[in-house]
Amino acid sequence: MTALRTRLAAWWRVATLPILAIVLALAIAAVIIVMSSVFTGAGFFPLLPLVAYGSLLAGAFGGGVAITNTLVAAAPLMLGGLAIGLGFKAGLFNIGVAGQFLAGAFAAAVVGARLAEAPVVLAVTASMFAGALAGAVLGAIPGFLKARTGAHEVVTTIMLNNAAALLLAWAVTDLVRAPGFTFPRTGDIGNAALPVLLGRNLHLGVPLAFIGVFVLRWLLDRTTLGFEIRTVGANPNAARYAGVSPLVIVTLTMALSGLLGGLAGAIQMLGVIGFYASGISAFVGFDSIAVALLGRTDPIGILFAALLFGAFRAGAPLMQIETDVPIEIIDIIQALIILFLAADLIVRRVFRVRSRPTDTPGATTVTRAWGKESVA
Repeated sequence: MTALRTRLAAWWRVATLPILAIVLALAIAAVIIVMSSVFTGAGFFPLLPLVAYGSLLAGAFGGGVAITNTLVAAAPLMLGGLAIGLGFKAGLFNIGVAGQFLAGAFAAAVVGARLAEAPVVLAVTASMFAGALAGAVLGAIPGFLKARTGAHEVVTTIMLNNAAALLLAWAVTDLVRAPGFTFPRTGDIGNAALPVLLGRNLHLGVPLAFIGVFVLRWLLDRTTLGFEIRTVGANPNAARYAGVSPLVIVTLTMALSGLLGGLAGAIQMLGVIGFYASGISAFVGFDSIAVALLGRTDPIGILFAALLFGAFRAGAPLMQIETDVPIEIIDIIQALIILFLAADLIVRRVFRVRSRPTDTPGATTVTRAWGKESVA
């Protein structure tokens, strides 16, 4: 009983700030909802936020279809959050998950279209592998530049996000455009589509994302590679003195991070979208940053954070239908959560929470000075 109580207390210390940040974000969003209803002429309705949040909850968990929608929306966010969380463990801020997501989605769509008539196992496996490989390559580039030249990964990954989006838009228009459509897109993926396991849309990518959470936690906590990643993140000089090569670890970590981002794109493409078109949204890549921060860079925390953001996405349409509250309020809530996690002093002052050294894992990664020397 004492051990359980100690573990729960440790969990609460880590989860306090994220939970309070969510509460504060919902409270401020409630004020915005009331004010917007007044300005739009709907009148003053102080209980509107409660009604809206009730509809949001019903749209996310109010039945089997709602729950499967939440899980499907959360699956790519889990992998994207894991990608960023893994980078944090090595002292890296991989803000390029958006580009890696697009690269993985494109590669999976192209290979899936080529293998549309192949056996399901072959088509799905090859398409997923192509998506993972594309993300890994795009992640390894800034990792190597960081390790060898000191080029900051935030700058290089942001540049690669834009480069990837433009390059893929050109490729889908001029290289792999499928005939017979009025706009540039890849062909149908056919047998490469992820098998539906339950209901109408709960595809194979959902359990794969859950498995990825526990695999990454095992990798970080139980393997030599995980220890080396955490050592390089804590102190590259000490890691080098202990015989660990920061050049190899930083490059490998960013490649693994990109692999997870590419897998996120692959399961979204093969399980939900079905074809790659120019201008496809990569919101998963940017929402994954919030998921990783809200989950405190821990794989289990990222899992719950992804489920929360998946619930937001799944429940928003019903909220808009029943209460006329625009879906964009979800973006405001997510932005506020990020704000309060980054400026956690606000949350501490509002709720009178004392600061602890263990409250902000990964914060030094986000705030680390740019232009640091190479770690090679």
